[in-house]
Amino acid sequence: MTAAGAGDPAGRRPRRAHPTDRYGSNTELYAAPGLAEGTEYALRCCHRCAPGDRPACPTGRTQTAVLAPHGGGIEAGTSELCLAVAGHHPATLEPSTDGKGLHHWWMFEGLLGAGNAALHVTSVNCDDPSAESICAGVRHAVALHGCTAAQAGEPDGTAAVVIGGLDGTLRDLLRRELAKVPVTVARRANGAIDGTSPRNICNRTSSGAGAQLELTTPLREAMFGTNTPAGRPHTTRPLFWDFVSATRTALALRAAA
Repeated sequence: MTAAGAGDPAGRRPRRAHPTDRYGSNTELYAAPGLAEGTEYALRCCHRCAPGDRPACPTGRTQTAVLAPHGGGIEAGTSELCLAVAGHHPATLEPSTDGKGLHHWWMFEGLLGAGNAALHVTSVNCDDPSAESICAGVRHAVALHGCTAAQAGEPDGTAAVVIGGLDGTLRDLLRRELAKVPVTVARRANGAIDGTSPRNICNRTSSGAGAQLELTTPLREAMFGTNTPAGRPHTTRPLFWDFVSATRTALALRAAA
């Protein structure tokens, strides 16, 4: 897929960067001088299988994708959550045996020693070809994000999650299942993190809808014994797995609806 711009055969206008973002799209970030994949950032995904590959692919039958558009050091903990919700242990990538299936997944990760917020591309401007292809090929998607307690409309220090996106059925299932986990399910979200734009990558599914989970910093910090890039995959706490199980249950119920 070409970058949105004057030479774009689809005639799209260049994406304007969010006021707090340096880059207007993933394409713009990938082309930036001084940024190299594997050094400053990483791209990881399980590609959507072609029809002929499905018999041999464990994700060939799924209609669900899991995304972490701001993984690594940008919104810490979302990479590990993305892998686990998709059905893989974040440390070993061993597949889950909970019977709730394996899902397609995609993540963009910041690898800088500091200042990873500079690599944030708002989800409505995500134009990574793999992310777009994966989402276009499924009916359901959930994106994992990080936010502050204030952004979630909660007091400082609150371990809370904001449930957004355009898939009302999936939102309700997530709200029901996550209510069983010892976290606060925020009752309201400001418009900046409610995930209701049709251009949000989580909503660019074949059904035109998906879900977005915004986890506050205290919630993500409480999920790991060692909250560092190297430590998080190996020190997941029970809260992490309770959250993952609830999310996977909601996704399984949505797919069966």
